[in-house]
Amino acid sequence: MRTAPDDVRPFADRREAGRELARRLESYAGRGDVVVLALPRGGVPVGFEVARGIDAQLDVFLVRKLGVPGHRELAMGALASGGVRVLDEGLIHHLGIPAEAVDAITREEQAELDRRESVYRDRAPTDVRNRVVILADDGLATGSTMKAAVSAVRQREPSRIVVAAPVGSREACRDLERLADEVVCARVPRSFSAVGQWFRDFSQTTDEEVRELLQASDREQRR
Repeated sequence: MRTAPDDVRPFADRREAGRELARRLESYAGRGDVVVLALPRGGVPVGFEVARGIDAQLDVFLVRKLGVPGHRELAMGALASGGVRVLDEGLIHHLGIPAEAVDAITREEQAELDRRESVYRDRAPTDVRNRVVILADDGLATGSTMKAAVSAVRQREPSRIVVAAPVGSREACRDLERLADEVVCARVPRSFSAVGQWFRDFSQTTDEEVRELLQASDREQRR
């Protein structure tokens, strides 16, 4: 895992965080076999700056967190494009969440994943077979969302999967090292409570911003 020294400075916003990540990913710059897949919505401003900084193609990879009933910010798993579902079985068992509740939330989040596919895409998903995939998000708390993304992308036979995030908990980064080929985090603080605490501006990324950044990246790649 590549990390910075114990840097406790917050980022100004997701775009600044993406630019710092791009500097840490310079070894992938200018290669024709690299694609950045950003996790909507917050990962897209990060991924846009990574793709711009290393001159790589940008696309989205859709993943939806499965939140604990009554505490939806706490992830008990995640869904990803391609029908992949990753569950935290230990947490589900510990909290006594019935299978029916897990399935109900899965159906709800699958509907939102399908909606976003239709909103963001005006073309087929990028073919990643035999390519280096950089999966970008704005942070790794439990890592469940990114784990689902890695598992789903792995089924598409890339040559390498790199997880890239501005900040992450030590536990999440360590877990992801077992799944991805490389993990790059700009901050891995000793004390971690939430991704948002590491950004001065952590305002919500909108669907419109996602579309605009994807279109802007496409225009830059065509130049």
